[in-house]
Amino acid sequence: MSESAVAAASSTSAAQAPVDYRTDPSQYKHWKLSTDGAIARLVLDIAEDGGLRPGYKLKLNSYDLGVDIELHDALNRIRFEHPEVRSVIVTSARDRIFCSGANIFMLGLSSHAWKVNFCKFTNETRNGIEDSSKHSGLKFLAAVNGACAGGGYELALACDEIMLVDDRSSAVSLPEVPLLGVLPGTGGLTRVTDKRHVRHDLADIFCTSVEGVRGQRAVEWRLVDAVAKPAQFGAAVQERAMKLTEGSSRPAGARGIALPRLEREEAADSVRYSQVEVSVDRARRTATLTLKAPQSALPADIAAIEAAGAAWWPLALARELDDAILHLRTNEPEIGTWLLKTRGDAEAVLAADRQLMAHQDHWLARETLGALRRTFARLDVSSRTLFAVVDEGSCFAGLFAELAFAADRSYMLALPDAPEKAPKLVLDELNFGLLPLVNGQSRLQRRFYEEAGPMEAARSAAGRPIDADEAMTLGLVTAAPDDIDWEDELRIALEERAAMSPDALTGLEANLRFASQENMLTRIFGRLSAWQNWIFQRPNAVGEAGALKVYGTGQKAGFDMKRV
Repeated sequence: MSESAVAAASSTSAAQAPVDYRTDPSQYKHWKLSTDGAIARLVLDIAEDGGLRPGYKLKLNSYDLGVDIELHDALNRIRFEHPEVRSVIVTSARDRIFCSGANIFMLGLSSHAWKVNFCKFTNETRNGIEDSSKHSGLKFLAAVNGACAGGGYELALACDEIMLVDDRSSAVSLPEVPLLGVLPGTGGLTRVTDKRHVRHDLADIFCTSVEGVRGQRAVEWRLVDAVAKPAQFGAAVQERAMKLTEGSSRPAGARGIALPRLEREEAADSVRYSQVEVSVDRARRTATLTLKAPQSALPADIAAIEAAGAAWWPLALARELDDAILHLRTNEPEIGTWLLKTRGDAEAVLAADRQLMAHQDHWLARETLGALRRTFARLDVSSRTLFAVVDEGSCFAGLFAELAFAADRSYMLALPDAPEKAPKLVLDELNFGLLPLVNGQSRLQRRFYEEAGPMEAARSAAGRPIDADEAMTLGLVTAAPDDIDWEDELRIALEERAAMSPDALTGLEANLRFASQENMLTRIFGRLSAWQNWIFQRPNAVGEAGALKVYGTGQKAGFDMKRV
């Protein structure tokens, strides 16, 4: 089958079969998850014929989106179903091969949008590993038992420590530049410098050589933390994993909760969960995400919260919103604007917030806060316009107020003639740092550039309903039209947005959402959006003789040698 035929088949398959991010260990094709007391093992054993799309084989333990979907699920299983686990060994079942990275044939056949979204989800999963290490005390050890290249090394880089087998052949490498004409674009370059502090000249050699670095030199260059001979490798890995458990705050005797498959009702233009509803307006190219406040009494105490398990409202909401975001990002690429709405009783949302804060030292509440933190961060880095719509019946309080602050704009309905029906904002402690952006700031800090005056004014207003006029005075919303102008103002804003270039909007939104404070994660996403986005579209990578196109054919890549 020709490349064009394969691409057409893949496109047809994508139209017929949207990507479903819901899975569980019984459905895994590529990962094996096991636990033994305080240590879990995630073993990569990729099925060559188990690709998510037709047209390529996942040889040499190379991965595609389906592999990362399983990893994302497995990490959540460890977080919630196995709270007794304190360290995770990430390794391979293959002899002399850890992971060769993203499948090159898959990348060569994929659309530009697919490549970029794949890279983004891959990196979000890596970020989740680091997030759990930082906030939950779940430590990760990469046991690199064979060749480790590209995205495989990026997976290792996300772990707290890397141990490499010293068998005279196994090496770590980031060979994308010399081999494929692209960058290690999902965090490799950035983690090598920002996280592992590899000297820039050594990193230059490392990232421009195909063969990589092995043995003691990899330790000396800070590319790995330790090496061990094959005969001692298994014991050394187990010993180091046990050592990592000593620094963990995860509870030794806790019992986990099950994560059942998310139930949802799907139609041509809607997806409905228990706490989240998504409706698509294809003519306006908008999707409305409506989040519901708790509709029943919350559990009375922590024992009842544990008994509720995945049905506990904050956790159910986090899981459903995460799935909705991923569904829209992957399966609805032409729906460029997401309208964020809420419905229900604001006091019920605030009561759930109080539960989270009261029990945040308990493992389940802590992991639920982590799920919410990662889900809101996924919303922040989605390349879609976000408008919050604070209308009649809304409950933008506490946790839900974060949606308004995550949005590119927020519109709040003013009802001067019926103030009792007017929507209100309510702030609580969750808005002041418990759900930070990936750059470490709260969304209010980002909004006000951490200026003391506006922050103090917002904090002084916490705990009481804020109407549209006061919200405008405090700078908490973008506009507050009254009921006469409401429909027209929102309609005009949406029509203007729909007429603009999606490419320009993606760049604009990413720049404005992370306007002041940078860290390793924002640099990763920024470089993915700018450098890799650009490189992925250049003929040197994807032209007829581009490196991604001719990889594996025996044909030499043809480069335009002009620097741009």
